[in-house]
Amino acid sequence: MLFLYYKLKTMRQFIILLLLITGLNTGFAQQQRSEVQTKSSLAIRYYNAKDFEKAAPLLKEVYELTRNSTYFRYYINSLISLNEFAEAESELQREIKKQKTPRPEYYVHLGQVYKSQNRNEEALLMFQDAISKIPANRGAYLTTANSFLGWGEYGLARDTYLKGRATLPEESFNYELARSHLYLRDYTNMMEEYLNLLREDEKHLARVQSSLSSAMRLDIDDGLRDQFRGQVLKRIQAEPRIIGYNRLLIWFFLQEKKFSSALRQSVALDKRTGAEDGQIAQLGDMALRNKEYAQAQKAYEYLMDKGEETPYFSQAYARNIHAKYMEYTNEGGGNLEQGQALATDFENGLLYLSIGPATLNLVREYAHLLAFYLDDTEKAITVLEKGEKVPQLKPEELGLLKTEMADIYVYADDPWEAMLIYSQVIEANKKNSLGDEVKLKKAKLGYYMGNFSWAKAQLDVLKASTSKLTANDAMELSMLIGNNLNLDTTAVPLTMFAKADLRFFQNKSDEAMTILDGLAELYPYHSLVDNILFRKAKIEIDNQNYAMAAEYLQTIVTDFSYDLLGDDALYLLAEIYNYHLGQEEKAKELYKQMLTSYPGSVFTEESREKYRELRKVYPDKEPENKEGLFMRAIEEAEF
Repeated sequence: MLFLYYKLKTMRQFIILLLLITGLNTGFAQQQRSEVQTKSSLAIRYYNAKDFEKAAPLLKEVYELTRNSTYFRYYINSLISLNEFAEAESELQREIKKQKTPRPEYYVHLGQVYKSQNRNEEALLMFQDAISKIPANRGAYLTTANSFLGWGEYGLARDTYLKGRATLPEESFNYELARSHLYLRDYTNMMEEYLNLLREDEKHLARVQSSLSSAMRLDIDDGLRDQFRGQVLKRIQAEPRIIGYNRLLIWFFLQEKKFSSALRQSVALDKRTGAEDGQIAQLGDMALRNKEYAQAQKAYEYLMDKGEETPYFSQAYARNIHAKYMEYTNEGGGNLEQGQALATDFENGLLYLSIGPATLNLVREYAHLLAFYLDDTEKAITVLEKGEKVPQLKPEELGLLKTEMADIYVYADDPWEAMLIYSQVIEANKKNSLGDEVKLKKAKLGYYMGNFSWAKAQLDVLKASTSKLTANDAMELSMLIGNNLNLDTTAVPLTMFAKADLRFFQNKSDEAMTILDGLAELYPYHSLVDNILFRKAKIEIDNQNYAMAAEYLQTIVTDFSYDLLGDDALYLLAEIYNYHLGQEEKAKELYKQMLTSYPGSVFTEESREKYRELRKVYPDKEPENKEGLFMRAIEEAEF
């Protein structure tokens, strides 16, 4: 018994000692990992800042601790940048001697050291030696090729993949070869590799599309775009059974916003497969977002023509009416006969589809058309009341219907009923964005009615709205009231301007323009001058008089750029040139001006996106040659 006691005691002591040692080792390992992370982070920071003198010793230390080859390559590059070629060569030869099995990427690094000293023949021999030493497995070929890519040796990376393809028949290296061809600007062979991937399996389509999208961002002289269509069409003719080619061509047309061509190809493909309804519906939606209303309607009508029993019929029916409404209202809605025909489409559509949660947007659009374009407020309100009777509506859904009803009462010059309904919507939508949007409408109504101090107080609260657009609109109207109410001994100019705004909201553009003309004549030097010009521009846009609108906006940009409406006017002017006057290059320059003159504007992000798109078609005046721009683009691109 005593023996057993001492044995257990000794075992407990051993376990405690073992736990202590393990804990110490764990603590030491954690401390070492933390130290490595700190040093590696500092080393990379110095490296990225091109402070190679500080980066080199840290990179060497981190490499020796981790044996991570990335740190070693950065270390060698630091030595090359410092012209310490002898040390770089010595370090590489030392590492190569340690290797029981040759690692080709180290020979690549050594070749780069030679090349940096203009020892080009030795460099080429070393590069070839690297390729010859690659073991027969996919990973080794990828590692070696990546080393070449890292040094900008794109041709040698291509040669590495080609040798891999010859050595390993089961490995095609299509994707990798396509990338190296891109870097070499060999678009023909790049496209061949991507098309070969699609021939192999259509499941590669998304990856090919993503890669081509990146390639097109680097396509500074349209070399790729010029031949894309031709190469894909040749493949379609030569191998018609490969559906992936057709889908790629449709995708390309959509990237180029050539919706007519995309739809034509989609319909042709659908006649072969009978399975393109979803793609055609998406195409219609994309055309609609890009204000290509005719193409959107063609897409939806094609789906409708396939019959009521098809799964996309109801969706296409509703979207087609919506597209017609957007086209009509965006074109000013001046044609009464077209408006009445559209009202009939709405009536028939809601009769077929029924009024329910899925058609509430159509209900609101129909009511808006009836009131604001056909002057039938009574019927508009009846339509909205039917929508409100839909069971179990969410607060926001009901709120949108009520908001439209309140807007119609504003149109009908019944501001008190409108004010009451706006208040009901606000009360029921305190926890969503609709609440703030309607608060803005209510404040604007107070402004229309001449209650300027009350309206300004509401607007000042809305400046803190989580919706950037609501906050911006509130700030602009608050400043308009504040700047013009405090300066005048009379509120007459602001009252006239508010009345013009009300008439504009009511879609009574002629009356609004008459009031604005009278205001400008009575008060030619008033601080409202730029606001008058901006409102006139909006009215001319509604009337599709884009050239006249551009003149008004250009006056603001030239004479009132410092004022509150400077960025609004500049952005709207760019939009007019881009979408209505057919002067895209002029629009590009205006979007660029937005970025430099108004970097904090709510329109900055949209301007940046549109500027980038237009720059692909109309490149900036280049500060360097195209080759230099292409290489810089490669360095900035992510693959």
